[in-house]
Amino acid sequence: MGQRQGSAATDAREVTRITDGSRDGPGHGKDDQVPGPYAYTVWFVCTLLEATVLVCAVRKNAFRRYLLLNLYMAASVVASIARYNILSHYGYSSKEYLYFYYYSDFLLTILLFFALTSLYSHIFAELEVGRYIRTGAMVLLSGTALFSYAVVQQSSSRLVTHFVVEISQNLYFVGLVLTYVLWGAVLKLRETRTRLIQLILSIGVYFSMFAANYALQNLYQSRASIFEYLTPLFGCFLPLSWAYAFWRIPEEARTVPARLAVVPR
Repeated sequence: MGQRQGSAATDAREVTRITDGSRDGPGHGKDDQVPGPYAYTVWFVCTLLEATVLVCAVRKNAFRRYLLLNLYMAASVVASIARYNILSHYGYSSKEYLYFYYYSDFLLTILLFFALTSLYSHIFAELEVGRYIRTGAMVLLSGTALFSYAVVQQSSSRLVTHFVVEISQNLYFVGLVLTYVLWGAVLKLRETRTRLIQLILSIGVYFSMFAANYALQNLYQSRASIFEYLTPLFGCFLPLSWAYAFWRIPEEARTVPARLAVVPR
């Protein structure tokens, strides 16, 4: 997660590139295709926004309250810096960069998954079901991992790499479903904490954008160049919305439940 370079369709092509055995040797690909000024600009802006989330959370005393969300943003910043260093040293098309990109993306996806489940704990705090939420999250993660392994087990080479990419993609869709389920709980329980609602909505929109991007790329493969410009921008949405939530919305702010849903009389 973070500044994703492409959709699932692109991921599949990249995995093929790094598993075909034709890019041996450190630094191979140094002079191959490199990100242009637009990609570097979006990358820098996204990383800056992620760091801004951490600053806003600390300044507003929200870092510990939303610990996993902030740990995800901190890990995203570290991953971005490390990716840039590897890219500068080995090149954009090198095995070193591509491996690091997809393995770090896998770890970030796992972190965001647990950050999402932590929001469940906030919504259901009064019911004292934290233990069941953690257990359910582990069961769901394990099930997704088993499903992903079943999909890629026929791969003749680099099984682990194919598995990492597959589970990352599947967790995006699992996260999308979980977010809508959580939003249903917000409406059902008539949650009023404005900052918490903003954080949940942000994740929902974020997952929805990537799901729509994946579907549209498969429908309009001839327009791939358009998505190359749009997809990196999606990565900026989540840190931007979280920074806004931490900086502009006080923890004590409340939303009138009637504004969240129309309740039949």
